Amino acid sequence: MIYEAYKKVRQRTNEICKNLQTEDYVVQPVEFVSPPKWHIGHTTWFFETFILIPHFPNYQIFNDQYNFVFNSYYETVGARVIRTDRGNLSRPTVADIYQYRAYVDEAMEKFLQTETSKNLKELIILGLNHEEQHQELLATDIKYILGNNPLFPPYSTLEKTYSHQKEKFISFKEGIYEIGYNGNDFCFDNELSRHKVYINDFSICDQLVTNEDYLNFIKADGYKNFKYWHAEGWDWINKNDIKSPMYWHTINGDWYNYTFEGLKKINLNAPVNHVSFYEASAFANWKNMRLPTEFEWEVAADLFSWGERWEWTESAYLPYPGFIKAEGAIGEYNGKFMVNQKVLRGASDVTPQNHSRKTYRNFFHPDLRWQFTGIRLVK
Repeated sequence: MIYEAYKKVRQRTNEICKNLQTEDYVVQPVEFVSPPKWHIGHTTWFFETFILIPHFPNYQIFNDQYNFVFNSYYETVGARVIRTDRGNLSRPTVADIYQYRAYVDEAMEKFLQTETSKNLKELIILGLNHEEQHQELLATDIKYILGNNPLFPPYSTLEKTYSHQKEKFISFKEGIYEIGYNGNDFCFDNELSRHKVYINDFSICDQLVTNEDYLNFIKADGYKNFKYWHAEGWDWINKNDIKSPMYWHTINGDWYNYTFEGLKKINLNAPVNHVSFYEASAFANWKNMRLPTEFEWEVAADLFSWGERWEWTESAYLPYPGFIKAEGAIGEYNGKFMVNQKVLRGASDVTPQNHSRKTYRNFFHPDLRWQFTGIRLVK
């Protein structure tokens, strides 16, 4: 059963990359984007390092230098190539990395035919969820690589069609609500432990902000009026000459944006995409509203559809009461990033199916917008 899940996850990563040319695998335009070949190697390294080496007797390491190349941020596991240099590595080649992937997959197939302990099974499941996270990052990084190519090359036909829905606001009374994961299936440690919070009266929109809504903000000179912006946000847009969401371009007076299908006229009905927290907050201020807290979002999530965009919240990424970091390298997975970041809730068009849940806590710095990020309003 677990081997079938393993094969399915690993195959999906291959599917994401099937339309890439060899040159596409190597590019790292900016620090926060990793080359696709690094994602392929890193997700393979995870299973070799945390499953096969310590738990599969007589396993032979594919290449003992790969730990330095494909370790991401695990101090416990040793030194590594710094993130900004991932795109400077012409070796190992793409072919080398796929050989590495096949080698580890073959060993994992043999290993998963043996009995595993409960703790080891949980570690394998973590590895699968880890790869699913990287599948989303892989798709997002591919879009950034191609979307910043002046030829705007198409990648696939992944783009969805959207129809406009009349929005309504769903109201909640003040009170004490329970927050956090409550179940027996997998969750990340940052979703624990379940606890109570007090929430004041609020009303949350059942629809995401659309491109048309956001275009009205641009036309109203929203990017030119400091009163809508946090001080950091105002400095950020002026320093970086930000005037619209990422991938938006004007051509002969019309707005276009880069999609997986190439450069296309903006779909006014689609949820706005690739905005920073600064932009999301400024838009909400312009509308005389605000973003939800992550607790408001979770309380309301059963009453509206979500999953097309990661949704910015007002909440800082902090540990829940009773949060406990695991021992060893796995304890570095979430806890050490709980500073100077904002929580996003939901999922996106490139999130693997069934990977997210309403308690899932994504997190990014407020200036980042290459992820599929959108806006939901509260009043």
